[in-house]
Amino acid sequence: MAYTEIYKRYSGILYLHAYNKLRNREEAKDILQELFTNIWNRRKELKIETNLSGYLYTAIRNRVFKQIASKGVEAQYLSSIQKYANQWECITDHLTRQNQLEALPTKMKEVFLLSRKTYLSHREIAGQLGITESTAKKQVNNALKILRAKLGLFTWLLLFIKF
Repeated sequence: MAYTEIYKRYSGILYLHAYNKLRNREEAKDILQELFTNIWNRRKELKIETNLSGYLYTAIRNRVFKQIASKGVEAQYLSSIQKYANQWECITDHLTRQNQLEALPTKMKEVFLLSRKTYLSHREIAGQLGITESTAKKQVNNALKILRAKLGLFTWLLLFIKF
């Protein structure tokens, strides 16, 4: 009976107090529920030495602060996980591309990189490397065939462009 009376008298105002700080209805309800559950579970050993309303306000305030701190820690944790995942993805993508490029013969790799990384035309590659334009074109096409067979050209190009 006394518990029900305390709940009826204070739950509304304590909820508003929690909600005003958190701006989240579900979190405010959860904190209020946790407070009253804790009071019920500790009813036999609980000794309130101040007035009841002061105890309840302090208890709800402390739970709100704990919730806010937990959100901050959670946000930092999620941010660090995202940062790590982005780094890992970049390293993995780079290593995948590097491994695929290593499968190409040296001259073919050089021609392919000039074509895809520095965007030179077959004519410009031929002039720079002292080979014929048709050789430059054939080297790029052969590189594409090898890479297409190993990883799939579309996937490989996406990985290459991403870096």
